[in-house]
Amino acid sequence: MNNRRNFLKQVSLLSVTAVAANATTPLLAKDFGNSSQKPGFAVSPYLQHLTPTSVYVMFITDSAAYSWIEYESEGVDKQIAYMEEDGLHAAYIKLNKIQIVNLQPGKTYRYRACSKAITLFDPYKLEYGEEIQTEWYSFTTPATNASQVSCVILNDVHDSPTAFESLLSLVDNRPYEFVMLNGDTFDYQTDEQQIIDHLLAPCTQLFAGQKSFIMVRGNHETRGKFRREFKNYFAFPDDRYHFSYKQGPIYWVVLDTGEDKPDDHPVYGGIVDFDAVRERQGKWLSAIVNTDEYKEAAYRIVIMHIPPFHSGEWHGPMHCREVFDPIFRANNVDLVISGHTHRHGVHPPDADHPYPVVIGGGSKDGSRTVIHLEANETRLHLEMLLDDGKKVGEYTLTV
Repeated sequence: MNNRRNFLKQVSLLSVTAVAANATTPLLAKDFGNSSQKPGFAVSPYLQHLTPTSVYVMFITDSAAYSWIEYESEGVDKQIAYMEEDGLHAAYIKLNKIQIVNLQPGKTYRYRACSKAITLFDPYKLEYGEEIQTEWYSFTTPATNASQVSCVILNDVHDSPTAFESLLSLVDNRPYEFVMLNGDTFDYQTDEQQIIDHLLAPCTQLFAGQKSFIMVRGNHETRGKFRREFKNYFAFPDDRYHFSYKQGPIYWVVLDTGEDKPDDHPVYGGIVDFDAVRERQGKWLSAIVNTDEYKEAAYRIVIMHIPPFHSGEWHGPMHCREVFDPIFRANNVDLVISGHTHRHGVHPPDADHPYPVVIGGGSKDGSRTVIHLEANETRLHLEMLLDDGKKVGEYTLTV
C-alpha cells in the first residue's frame, strides 16, 4: 500500500471549483437549443481526443461531400482545417474526422463545420451543390499542467439513447470537462445508423459539440457485423483502444479489456484473439508505469470496462486480473473504475486488491448510474448516483 495516500469513505462533497470557464456551464440540449441535426448533416460536430494543442472534430454529412472546419479565437482571425493526405483533400465522403492543430492550451475557440455536396465527380470536372454550415460551437483546450480536472463516467448504456440525458441531467450543475463512456454503450454493432441513433445524435444534442467524450471499448463493442468499422467513428491516440494521457493532476490509463469468454468459445466463430490483446497491453503498460509523467502524477487512475475483481471467475475477468493486477500493485495505481457487472459498488482496498475498485451500475432503468469525479492537487473525490438521483457510492483520496 502506498503510505502517502489516506483513503477515506463517506465524506462530504468536494466543493465545486471550475477548471476552465466552460467547465462550469451546463451544456444539456435545453441550454443551447441543438435539439436536431442541421439540414445536410446526419450528425452535427462532436469533439474527440481534445488535448492542450489539438482536437479532432467529427461529423457526418447526408451525402458525399467536401467538408472543412472554420475556427477562430479571440485575437486570431478565422482559419480553416480539412483532411489531407498525400496532397489530396478528403472528398466525396460522408464521415469526417478533421484535426485542428497548433492550438493554445487553456484557450477557448469557436468553430463550425462547412460542407458542399459533390454533385459531379468526373476525372476533369467537379461540381458542387450549395454550401452549408452548422451553427457555431465552442470548446476550451485543457491547460497544460492544470491543477484541477473533472469528468463524468457512464457505463453499460446498452443501446438506450434516452439514458444519456436522464443521467447527465443529474450532474448538470457540476463541472465536467469530458465524458468517459466506459464500455458497453451498445449491445452489438449492426451498422452506422445504430451508432448515429444510439450514441452520436443524443450526445451531440446534449454536450459533444463543446465537450469531448472518450469511447472505451467494452466486450459488447466487439460483437456484431459492424464491429470492425466501429473505430472509424472515434479518434484515439495512435488509433488504439488502449492509451494513456495526463490531464489535470491525474494520469489516466485506458485499457481495452476485450471479451469476457475464452477466445475459442463457439460464439466467436474462431475469429478473435483477445488474450493477445490483453497481453500486448500488459507489455505496453509495463513501459508506461516507468515514465516520469506517470510516476510524478498526483493520482493514477485506470479506466477499464471489465474489473479485475468483483466480476466473477469468467475467463475475461480472470485474465485481466492475471495480466494487469501485478502491474497495478507494483506501481501505485490509486483507483480502478469499471463497469460490466451491472452491479454498482465501491470496493475499498482489501486483502485481494490494495487499490479501490469502483464499478458502475447496470443497463436497465433503476440500475443505471452516473459517476462524477473531480480532483485537485490534494484531494480527489468520486461520487456515484443512481438514475433516480440517490447517492449509492462515494470515494475520496487525499495526498
